[in-house]
Amino acid sequence: MPNRAMNQPHHPHPRQYQLRVAGSLSAQWSEWFEGLAITPAENGETLITGWVADQAALHGLLKKVRDVGLPLLSVNPLEPGAPGGADASGDSIQKE
Repeated sequence: MPNRAMNQPHHPHPRQYQLRVAGSLSAQWSEWFEGLAITPAENGETLITGWVADQAALHGLLKKVRDVGLPLLSVNPLEPGAPGGADASGDSIQKE
């Protein structure tokens, strides 16, 4: 089965999402989450951010969160150019 999550928007209908989970994951989990960025927060939560091909791929990522056993706190679509989002090239935009 093809990898449906993406780091860059080259699919006709990708969307960038940020999943927030309770608990800490290291960047080593990025491969498990199909190359999405893993960002531990100081409050003990983790942000999982990146481009997702479609709703089926998003549901696959949600199943992976369930399989890891960390409570899902939120799922938010991100607009390109928004803090924590990415520009059209897929490069992360950092909040200053």
